[in-house]
Amino acid sequence: MATKVTIAPFEATALDIIPALASNARGTFRTHKTKSLEWRLVQLRKLYWAVEDFKPQLLHALAQDLHKSDYESLLSELDWVQKDCLFMIDNLAAFAKDEKLGAPHVPITFSMMNFRIRKEPLGTVLIIGPYNYPIQLVLAPLVGAIGAGCTAVIKPSELTPASAMVLKELIETRLDNNAYVVVNGAIPETNALMNEKWDKIFFTGSAGVGTIIAKKAAETLTPVCLELGGKNPAFITKNANLALAAKRLLWGKTQNSGQVCMSQNYILIDSAVVKTFIEFLKAAEKEMFPNGAKASPDLARIVNQRHFHRIKKMLDETKGEIVMGGQMDESELFIEPTAVLVNSTDDSMMVEESFGPIFCIYPVHSLDQALNIASSVHRTPLSLFSFGSKAENNRVLNEMTSGGATINDSYFHGSVNSVPFGGVGDSGSGAYRGKASFDCFTHLRTVAETPSWAERFLSVRYMPYNIKDLKFLQKMTAVKPNFDRRGAIVKGFGYWAALVFGLGGKGAKGALLRWLFVLASGYAFLVAKEARRA
Repeated sequence: MATKVTIAPFEATALDIIPALASNARGTFRTHKTKSLEWRLVQLRKLYWAVEDFKPQLLHALAQDLHKSDYESLLSELDWVQKDCLFMIDNLAAFAKDEKLGAPHVPITFSMMNFRIRKEPLGTVLIIGPYNYPIQLVLAPLVGAIGAGCTAVIKPSELTPASAMVLKELIETRLDNNAYVVVNGAIPETNALMNEKWDKIFFTGSAGVGTIIAKKAAETLTPVCLELGGKNPAFITKNANLALAAKRLLWGKTQNSGQVCMSQNYILIDSAVVKTFIEFLKAAEKEMFPNGAKASPDLARIVNQRHFHRIKKMLDETKGEIVMGGQMDESELFIEPTAVLVNSTDDSMMVEESFGPIFCIYPVHSLDQALNIASSVHRTPLSLFSFGSKAENNRVLNEMTSGGATINDSYFHGSVNSVPFGGVGDSGSGAYRGKASFDCFTHLRTVAETPSWAERFLSVRYMPYNIKDLKFLQKMTAVKPNFDRRGAIVKGFGYWAALVFGLGGKGAKGALLRWLFVLASGYAFLVAKEARRA
């Protein structure tokens, strides 16, 4: 018999207590207890079991907010966070350990100073989550903050109210409530949080809101990590496996009903294979949804009516041809996975970021044209995908900048929880996941330790200066370049010696070859010398 799950109605945090909550989190950090690795490990272990124990409530909340199936919620949200916890627990000691700095970072003359990098928590951080993955994209950054030794205030999305309420109960009843607290609400509560001083702000969401966050943070010199969206391109050439490309790109637009910041916004495809690709696309849709997308228990829904109408407007205004899908039902917030064939970068399907189960197909005559279009539509997307020959895929990687990239698939680069993920330029700044989550909330503090007995070697730095001391120091620490003013490598004695002693490999044969080379060089030198005399 299924356990009955009840979730409290959404309730915004009182505005007048937000400053006190932030102050308390800052005060807890100043006690220095979060710097203890064992304390951090305990919090991470508690978070792991909290997700396990709250699974019924979390699954129910995700179904209520986004119509997510338990399968998808487990795969992309809850299991993901638990893996994050275990990864951080297993590797925290290594991540937090001081790094000794020797050669080539520190000259041998200064090796006595015990240079090292100490990993320091930044302090008290603010984590602002989005609605599309309301559990994963809140708790995954929190894992990094806990691992780094920071305290945090967490602001879930108000667009997924059930998930926000469960997160509040989960975090505040299972973790140290003085170190980690949840603030729920919308714009007024977010503004109140932004009026506080933070040691870092971690924001996942739209570029528009990200710009507001970054401007406000700049007023207090607060560093930010911005994980934003972007109009992501997919490239398909004549050399691609079209059936595989269709199936994998369609998957990217069906998970979470396409509400994925990494999925493709448009496909740039060689015009010679467009018709074939569309047929494969339809076949893939039929395979995924044998009874139709609306009847599928696996397809999520659009988060709310505002976003439903935003996506619908793109389809209403397009001048392109719908070649797959197109059905909608506002009463269920359902939009069928939809592909539109377009021929202009001014089309609504190219101008806006869909952030839903719709995308467009743009025929091109060459990879040159495809790269030019992609660069003009969005110079620094969060993701890009390329399906073609090895040379073509490498060219796309070389000529396009993006936060991440996947070859022959849809956003697999963002599907593993232990590798860095982040945007670049307009699609964000900073990275997290795996060790990058620890680094995101950590200050790399260089420390040097000068022994008292080294004083006799440091006289060169004290006044009155003696030029002889400076010349001696320069002689001891100078490094000579192996290139001239034109930037050309100077092939001096060291170069030729390395070349000679590398001839012939190992063994007697190699040794004989090297000696013959030396004798021949010596003979040539003597002949040249005699010629100059004559």
